[in-house]
Parts: sequence; structure tokens; C-alpha cells
Amino acid sequence: MSRKDLKQQLNIANIRDQQRHKKMRCVVQRVDRARAIADGQVISSIGKGVLVFLGIEKGDNNRDADFLLEKIIHLRIFEDSQGKMNLSLLETSGDMLIVSQFTLLADCRKGRRPSFTSAEEPEEAKRLYDYFVSTAAGKIDHIGTGEFQAMMKIDSVNDGPVTMLLDSRKTF
Repeated sequence: MSRKDLKQQLNIANIRDQQRHKKMRCVVQRVDRARAIADGQVISSIGKGVLVFLGIEKGDNNRDADFLLEKIIHLRIFEDSQGKMNLSLLETSGDMLIVSQFTLLADCRKGRRPSFTSAEEPEEAKRLYDYFVSTAAGKIDHIGTGEFQAMMKIDSVNDGPVTMLLDSRKTF
């Protein structure tokens, strides 16, 4: 194998490795109610449904958002009449509060200070966040949102608790 061929194969392997690690992440919590507060004011609130913390990584795209949204709204995490988790958000007509949270992409493997270098740049992250929210609004009757890049207080009453970690590349 020539040096050029070897270098090309290494580049392909590096690209595949980078693509494998790019993923939109979210934490989904089943809640009785939740609200987002910014500057001391309630900016959004929901009743029974899910609170979604959404982390957008460099390289994420609309397909990642679509995958996560479909997964979230169809997850059978709500109890049926027999107390079994058999119903989805759609089946229960539940609400959804979506909060952008870049800290979900923290890399804490080295040292004591988290690194956020894999988080998407704010302009593109906002575009994808808005896409996720607008797509969700077309499927869920009551959507609430946090304020992008704002310091907020999130007040929620977990139901269960039921908390799921999801990502668009299905690594956990």
C-alpha cells in the first residue's frame, strides 16, 4: 500500500470516528408540571408531560433533531390504567417543555474543568433548537420553551421519577 493510500484510509477512519461521536443529546424527564424562569419571570410552563433538556453538538443537523423528537414523543413512559409504562406522550396528549442546555455536551474526562468544545456554535445551535421546537409544535398540542442562552431556573415536579438519556446516534 502506498503512503498516499495509507494516508487516505487514515483520513477516512478519522472522519468516521468523528461522525460516530457527533450526537444531539437530551435528558427527558416525565413531569407532573414544569416551568422555565428567566429574570425572575415565568417564561413558560407546562402541565403533565415531559421536560426535555436538549444539547446540540457540532455537526448535528435536522435529521438528528427529527430522530430525537420522534423518539421522545413515542417513548412509552406514561402509565396505562394498570400502572404499566405503556403509553406515549402522544397517546396521553401530554405537554413538552424544551430547554436548550449545552452543558449536556460537557467533556469531563480530563482535569476538573468541563470542556464544552464539542457544543455547537450559538448561531447554528439556535437554528437547530428552533427547528426542534417548531417541529415539536406541529405534533404536540402544548409546547413550552426556555429562553436560548439565558440563565434560567427550571422548576419541575418529576413523576416517578422517570428520566431517560437519549442521543441521536443511539450510543446510550
